[in-house]
Amino acid sequence: MSKAERDALDNKLSQRFIHLDPAGYFIIYIDHEQQRIWMKHYPNAINEKGLAVDPQTGEPIPTKGKVLREPDVVLSGRTAKELCIELFEKERKFVTMFDHAAYLGRELMRAQFCLDAGIDYIQD
Repeated sequence: MSKAERDALDNKLSQRFIHLDPAGYFIIYIDHEQQRIWMKHYPNAINEKGLAVDPQTGEPIPTKGKVLREPDVVLSGRTAKELCIELFEKERKFVTMFDHAAYLGRELMRAQFCLDAGIDYIQD
């Protein structure tokens, strides 16, 4: 399979329906100057339609545009492995679903690759 075919497959799989983790979600970004990967965790609730909603207001959390919420936790690390240990081997449970854990592992590896390569990272 060529790289173009793998990219097309990944793009197709990114469009599938996913169940959202009731423990919340992460926004991941990198800081080239500090040479760190950053993660902001936001709690959410899941409504009867399967949408992520603000647990305080019950309003759906938009998937595009600026969201004016404060994270409950901010984590940073130098590597994907360092952050995965923080996420999955500590007492606080940020993730309650295996597919969410796998997604975060993939995204953190992509973020580390971009940090190492000196290129921009955009979370999938």
